[in-house]
Formats: sequence, structure tokens, C-alpha cells
Amino acid sequence: MKAIWSENEAHFAGKHVEFEPIWVWPKPVQRPHPPIVLGGHGPKAIARVADYCDGWLPIGMRAGDLRAGIAELHRVAREKGRNPASLSVSVYGGRSDADTLRALRDAGVTRGIFALPSEGADTVLPKLDRWAGVVRQVAEW
Repeated sequence: MKAIWSENEAHFAGKHVEFEPIWVWPKPVQRPHPPIVLGGHGPKAIARVADYCDGWLPIGMRAGDLRAGIAELHRVAREKGRNPASLSVSVYGGRSDADTLRALRDAGVTRGIFALPSEGADTVLPKLDRWAGVVRQVAEW
């Protein structure tokens, strides 16, 4: 995908994937390509994040496990010659109050993703307004 997103004429030959020159348009706006974030947990997922990705989206981890997972990700990244600060850590769903977001931030989470229902503006916009207020509270640290 990195080759397809960043090269005018992309071709690739790897261990699991090979393709002849192809042309794909339009290209993503982000340069050199959109961030690649891996969802999962465990040693293999963490190693893949450190090897190939721009961020990690741990799945189904409790707060204590999350802190340990982030510490492990940073350790593995350093072993592989990567700056741990170059890797984002995102969480999806869960509680979205200021105390929870502060705890996640303090654990090393760099991005919180809020879930929105597939409903009309009268349902969605008040949720966005509430979350904007929560984010402002957390940003004022």
C-alpha cells in the first residue's frame, strides 16, 4: 500500500505479495502516505507495529494491560531502532469523560476515537458538542 499510495507507477515484490507496475489515482493527500495503524495486541502485533506501522490500536485491553502494552511497544521500538515517540497509540470507544481521557493520556495514549451513532444531526451534534467540551477540559492540563 505504501508503494501504491506514494509512487506514480507502483510495483512490489515481497514475501507474501507481488504485483507488476500499476497506476492508481487519486493519491492520498497525506505525505508520504496515510498513517498505517495496526489493531491487535500481543507480542506479534507489537513487533509488527514497531516494524511497519505509524501507530497502534490495542483491542480489548484494560487500563493496566494498556500501560504494560505501551511500555512493551516502546521497548520493542527502541530495540528495532525506532523512536517510540514516532508511534501513536489510539483507543476506540469506551467511556468518554474527562477523568478517563486524562488517565488514557497519562498512560501514553495519543488519540481517542469516539463512536457516533448513525443518526440525524439532532442526535449526533449534541454528542459532538459534549465531546468537544470534554476534550477542552483534558487539553487544559
